[in-house]
Amino acid sequence: MSGHILAIDQGTTSSRAIVFDGDMRVIGVGQQEFTQHYPASGWVEHDPEEIWASVVATVKTALKKAKLKASDIAAIGITNQRETVVIWDRATGRPIHNAIVWQDRRTAPLCGKLRKEGLEPKFSRRTGLLLDPYFSGTKIAWLLDRVPGARRRAEKGELLAGTIDTFLIWRLTGGRVHATDATNASRTLVYNIAENDWDDELLGILRIPRVLLPEVKDCAADFGVADARLFGAAMPIRGVAGDQHAATVGQACFEPGMMKSTYGTGCFALLNTGDRIVRSKNRLLTTIAYRLDGRTTYALEGSIFIAGAAVQWLRDSARMIDTAARSGELAASADPSQNVYLVPAFVGLGAPHWDAEARGAIFGLTRNSGPAEFARAALESVAFQTRDLLDAMKKDWKGAQGADTVLRVDGGMVASDWTMQRLADILDAPVDRPTVLETTALGAAWLAGSQAGVWPKAGDFARTWKLDRRFEPQMDDRERNARIKGWRDAVRRTLSTRR
Repeated sequence: MSGHILAIDQGTTSSRAIVFDGDMRVIGVGQQEFTQHYPASGWVEHDPEEIWASVVATVKTALKKAKLKASDIAAIGITNQRETVVIWDRATGRPIHNAIVWQDRRTAPLCGKLRKEGLEPKFSRRTGLLLDPYFSGTKIAWLLDRVPGARRRAEKGELLAGTIDTFLIWRLTGGRVHATDATNASRTLVYNIAENDWDDELLGILRIPRVLLPEVKDCAADFGVADARLFGAAMPIRGVAGDQHAATVGQACFEPGMMKSTYGTGCFALLNTGDRIVRSKNRLLTTIAYRLDGRTTYALEGSIFIAGAAVQWLRDSARMIDTAARSGELAASADPSQNVYLVPAFVGLGAPHWDAEARGAIFGLTRNSGPAEFARAALESVAFQTRDLLDAMKKDWKGAQGADTVLRVDGGMVASDWTMQRLADILDAPVDRPTVLETTALGAAWLAGSQAGVWPKAGDFARTWKLDRRFEPQMDDRERNARIKGWRDAVRRTLSTRR
């Protein structure tokens, strides 16, 4: 059987399809951006039909560039933006509303109400998550409450819901499979991560009918077959994982204590804790890292909502740079005597603060502050936020203690040497950049390839991981501590009074 694997990487701002050959090398890529909709302050939506069209188009492009036909593909792996949720008509497959994106904050009042009722400990104990608009459950509840007739139709079994992977599986299989994997399920706020099942009591609190939700499978499993009418031949779907979990797999973080951080629109750091569920006392998340052969591996996660999006803001809204790639060069030219801090709370603050009401702020401006200082502040904000996550992880789990902590990184931002060096400086820890930066897609591809029997098992796959460059900390302790102190003061001033 051919070792060619197709990875569908459906992200927050674009869809990509990547074809890997039998040696796990990229041989064909298709990418297409899609529209971001902002119907109200703090609201973010996507058109599911536009997402679907972009996925179909990019798959065709990737196959064409790889000079392959669909019949040459051994399996498909899917990875997706997590927490973004869609509800659609079971009979027609048409969405009843735009997808509500993970960044969306419209359910903050509902989360606040549930917290006031004392329900956060119950949700946290069972799901590993906090009551925050970030997660899918309250988004589903909002749709059922606000779309006319939706709740009645859901209770009658006329509607289906799911994260983007579930919607794509449904469409790819021609409506034959309504399924997700354990990692995506673990981000919904209604999935019991210890029992590995939907939690009926939590579903009842949010008034979500169980019949609305998909079957939950291992990350490497049989998710059906993509209809031959789409691409010219049937292709089996054999791997699914949320983007951050797929990156964890792609970085070969299979052992407890291994840690990765992905720098895309947001930043998400996962620390493998093995088969142990570690309950955070520092407002991190406990999540499923992956589930293989019925065995669940857990992780501590820190979620930062704005990372690369801060650079996009500099380019598209502030218009201080013409390309994202220019940010590192500009930051390197910043005046070292200026201490400008950007707290990018454009859609609230994630871990470890979880303040949905916070909004972005800039501190330390002088009359000499210009684009270079703004660029440095935007890139440094990513390093400072990662430091906050690492400090919280060290407090929560003794396996993360010590100066020997090494962070494996991936995502679009890691191509910037300046950014990675500053990250190592602020963390006071080495940062490892792999030779293969497409780790999210690679993780999804490995899940599918290993399940199809054409790619190596976990141990052999881990041995293929190769280092491109290690960034060692160079900043002296005095400067580092002063910079971190300034950052934490800026965050304190940004936090809302309604927390």
